[in-house]
Amino acid sequence: MAKKCIHAIIHGRVQGVFFRDYTRKEARRLGLGGWVRNLIDGTVEVLVEGAPEDVDRMLAWLHAGSPMAEVTAVDLQEQVANNRFSDFVIRYA
Repeated sequence: MAKKCIHAIIHGRVQGVFFRDYTRKEARRLGLGGWVRNLIDGTVEVLVEGAPEDVDRMLAWLHAGSPMAEVTAVDLQEQVANNRFSDFVIRYA
């Protein structure tokens, strides 16, 4: 089955509102692989890979974010999927 991979930068009030934790929970619920991390400029970076319809569901979720988040923009870039992830994790670097 073909997979889809997206790289996204999420803007807004997305740090200090459990955005990474909620992102990991949603990605795992959808069976996706990849990672999420905070960036020094206050944005959150996400790389998600999986079934195209589930990646699209995750992208829709990223536009809303965690309950206390206020997402103002999502910069999106599609990448080549290469089955490199077996889980979805929070990165701290």
